[in-house]
Amino acid sequence: MESNELPRHQLIKSLLVESDEKIADAAISLWEPMAREIISIVGEDGFNSLYARTIFLHRAVFPWLSVASDQLQAKQGLAELKMSFKKQTPAQVSEANNLLLITFTDILASLIGEQLTTRILCLAWSTDISNYTGEEFQK
Repeated sequence: MESNELPRHQLIKSLLVESDEKIADAAISLWEPMAREIISIVGEDGFNSLYARTIFLHRAVFPWLSVASDQLQAKQGLAELKMSFKKQTPAQVSEANNLLLITFTDILASLIGEQLTTRILCLAWSTDISNYTGEEFQK
């Protein structure tokens, strides 16, 4: 990992193991708790808008991604994402999921700030960001 990479990006890349046989399940297991935390702050419509934008930005690279609809509930959108992932190789799922999570959280961070975004992710994924920064994350 690059040393100038955001701790949030390092955290995302470390969480999904490429060789996992059930990589689609593992990928979605990152999205679900994150979705719950974000929905509690910005609501389901807010989450769905961020998610739809993320999918839209990466459809050219991953044309197999399901088109996200603002009308879908978060659970439905994530179920479609899981179905798309199940049809791909572990390497493709890993690459796509990392890019989608990074893009999603980049958009979120641009709206609510890096520190709050990182705290939400640490809460959702029950992790400590100091493992990725080597120091205590400032309050």
